[in-house]
Amino acid sequence: MESTLHRQLKMRYGGSAEDVEVQVDGYRIDAVVRGRLIEIQQASLSALRDKVKRLLETHRVVVVKPLVSRKFLIRRDTPGGDIVSARFSPTRETVLNLFEDLVHFVHVFPHPRLTIEVVLTTQEEHRITRVRRRRRGPDFRVADRLLVDVVSTQKLKTAADLRKLLPTALPAEFTTAELAHHAQIPRWLAQKMAYCLRKTGAIDVVGKQRNAVLYGIPRKGRRAA
Repeated sequence: MESTLHRQLKMRYGGSAEDVEVQVDGYRIDAVVRGRLIEIQQASLSALRDKVKRLLETHRVVVVKPLVSRKFLIRRDTPGGDIVSARFSPTRETVLNLFEDLVHFVHVFPHPRLTIEVVLTTQEEHRITRVRRRRRGPDFRVADRLLVDVVSTQKLKTAADLRKLLPTALPAEFTTAELAHHAQIPRWLAQKMAYCLRKTGAIDVVGKQRNAVLYGIPRKGRRAA
């Protein structure tokens, strides 16, 4: 079922009812504005990959990826019941969390007709208590998500745009451990970031440091900068 967040973003980007849920080349598109096809993707970008690849043959496409800068959790025991708890989640995403998902999209991005727009949002997440089905599973289900505010947006069109997300204090040659340290992100996310940057041509493998791979900016990237 479509979330309130998805509907809100569709209207935000579409602007009017006739611009949303438009059929194009046999696909249902979230919004079409001035010839651009806009797809809002809360779930994995992998689910959108083949569709976008096909549409890019003849259309300009904007993929809007909402991330959660701040999330307020509201919990009820039953749908429509009284609120039993309300608190902010300690988890906060930044634009670098895009790389968790971009690993599934590097065979599509970059493309001259494609723009990825990362939207950092404040959201409400409404939860309903339920009995755990697995020992480590959640004791709730998510009933809905709502957009409270848009904190910032960032458009990415080229490999150079991705390269600009590297920390400025990073050495000219670096490992994923150094990337994690300077970007203040977990090592696993730094590894995904390095993979995406390498696959899109934003960085190259330049050697090894003991057992760690060394990365650096391609010479043409240095000239472009």
